[in-house]
Amino acid sequence: MHRQIAGKLTGRVTKWLVLVAVLVIAGLMSPFAGKLTDVQNNETESWLPSSAESTKAFEKLKAFQDEYDVGTTVVYYKAGGLSESDLAAIEDQASEIEGIKGITDVVTPQRAQAAGIPAPFVSDDGEVAKLQFTVNYGDKLWEELPDLKDRLDQITAIDGVETYLAGAGGQSADAATIFTSFDGKLLFVTLGVVVLILLVSYRSPLLWALPIISAAVGLMTTMGLLYFLAKYAGLTVNGQTQFILTVLVIGAGTDYALLLVARYREELRRHEDRHEAMAFALHRAAPAILASAATVVVGLLCLTFAELNSTAGMGPANAIGVAVTFLVMVTLLPALLVICGRWIFWPLVPRYGSQEPTASGLWARVGKGIAPRPRVVWVGTALVLGVLCLGFLRLDTSGIPSDEMYTTEQDSVTGQTILIDHGLVDASTPVQVVANEDKAKDVVAAMSGVDGIAEPVVVGAKDGVALIVAELTSDPYSQSAYDAVEDVRTAVHGVDGADGLTTGMSAVSLDIEEAAARDNLVIIPIVLLAVLLILIGLLRSLVSPLILVGTVILSFGAALGISGLVFDFIYGHEHTDTGFPLFSFVFLVALGIDYNIFLMTRVREETATRGTRRGSLIALSSTGGVITSAGIVLAATFAMLATMPMTFTLQLGTTIALGVLLDTMIVRSVLVTAINLDLGGKIWWPSALDRKPPVEDGDRVAITPEEEPEPTPV
Repeated sequence: MHRQIAGKLTGRVTKWLVLVAVLVIAGLMSPFAGKLTDVQNNETESWLPSSAESTKAFEKLKAFQDEYDVGTTVVYYKAGGLSESDLAAIEDQASEIEGIKGITDVVTPQRAQAAGIPAPFVSDDGEVAKLQFTVNYGDKLWEELPDLKDRLDQITAIDGVETYLAGAGGQSADAATIFTSFDGKLLFVTLGVVVLILLVSYRSPLLWALPIISAAVGLMTTMGLLYFLAKYAGLTVNGQTQFILTVLVIGAGTDYALLLVARYREELRRHEDRHEAMAFALHRAAPAILASAATVVVGLLCLTFAELNSTAGMGPANAIGVAVTFLVMVTLLPALLVICGRWIFWPLVPRYGSQEPTASGLWARVGKGIAPRPRVVWVGTALVLGVLCLGFLRLDTSGIPSDEMYTTEQDSVTGQTILIDHGLVDASTPVQVVANEDKAKDVVAAMSGVDGIAEPVVVGAKDGVALIVAELTSDPYSQSAYDAVEDVRTAVHGVDGADGLTTGMSAVSLDIEEAAARDNLVIIPIVLLAVLLILIGLLRSLVSPLILVGTVILSFGAALGISGLVFDFIYGHEHTDTGFPLFSFVFLVALGIDYNIFLMTRVREETATRGTRRGSLIALSSTGGVITSAGIVLAATFAMLATMPMTFTLQLGTTIALGVLLDTMIVRSVLVTAINLDLGGKIWWPSALDRKPPVEDGDRVAITPEEEPEPTPV
């Protein structure tokens, strides 16, 4: 039945119908793909769970300020000291800045002095001055900030003076600029790398185009669909989700294409009619591709259990991307392959009746080397991976301080550092406390004894609620700032009847880190259970799925271990985002299990006629090349995240690339195969495949090229 469905999808007439249908849908969605950035929600506050203290405080804070207000600081620095003319120029610039739509509350050194603001706006050494204002572009802040930054850079230019846009607005401007400018670059660089790998893998100047076209169609269709879901269904999509979606869809789509094309090439040697060959190829490859895609989709959907909204939104968005890509790869790609015919493989055209080269290739020789002593091989491999896991102790997942957020110099980071080094504070990111008005003085008294903040001040009271503000004396994204926030919360909560709630940028970041730490503990077991259940259903066994999940966990630990050493001793960025382990785990487990699925579904297929041990060797020799190519493609696509000038993307791309390479080169090819050869039919317990093996599989001798099996009867 499955082969009949596959045959109908790629028949002499239906192949054209499938081609037209998929391209029409993609054509309808493509115009909206470019609008996805218009519906992104990149506001840090929106990432918070409803249970966070900062979230609860926002509701009361609305009485005092607009929720879209963003404090912004211009930092002026001149070695040797700012002159009187420099300070006068700053005052003149304030008038021009006030004329920009969306900017209010401009405060300069002179205006601060006239208003009696106690915090200094010029450093004691006279080398640094600051100008502060509030930016409000509503929900279009992310889109407007890059252009605003360019305009402010022109306005604030003074000969001999260095200027930097800092504060919360400056940090958002830098982040928005990076995401906006790298969206297209990341896509084209990733596609370029994949094309190069496919050229080497296929050794054909033509064949690479079909997987790339299909992957691009999948990506554009996904982005168009996500636009509608974000605009009308409330799906959360942010810049982080979009750039991960790009590499995930291209990488996963190319993986599925490699598996299908490899099986199609096999069947072309066995069937004279290419339509029949594709029907057999789809019938045999599609279940493994479906199981692989389902594993990734389910793993990503498990992220919806996250408290952190940014993480919870990333799951469905990327799951939709993988699901759409799967549909494209089992419809459009087969249709294109059959339409083009055998010549698309030129110059290595698979002729009918020719020998399958994988039977005597590299992976056949690897299997032959493992076969005599499989237990020694898998135990030794597991021990080596276990030792590599120890590098995890080098990882610091407490969060990335602001001076390490980027791998290149950014104005917001430099400006913040200059302020701190010269004894000034960034008043755009203060600690904010909302409390009952009748307890405001008690709250101020309690906060006065907290280290890490300036003198707290009651800045207003409305409807029985008071707002108390205290400027931080350290980097708002540093551990010392987080400690100060925790101390403030402890002090405020200790005031009876105050109902005090603490927020501000530092408090928001602290709440995000705490939510991410909780998500690590909750979601990782859920993902493991989901993947295990999928494998049990696919392989109809308990032992083999447990073994596969165990090997992937070991591979994940080894990847984190190597990453810990690389981050510390090579990159010099030992701090990681709190959510880094979760993101790494979900992608590595969901994607890493793919290769085990590709291998083990072939092992199960061959076991029906050859037995487990011979079937394992045949499966390794048949799938080794394509799985290795798929792993290299996926590793390369995620490695492209490292081209973005952000520490988080550098670290995530590095870890996933390392983990995928470990899966394809070591875990799947050596560890899993060695375990299969050692345990034999026991891996299928309790299925009938173990109780009633079709052939005697006690023999551990490796297959020879002549033993390559004929097609399994359908």
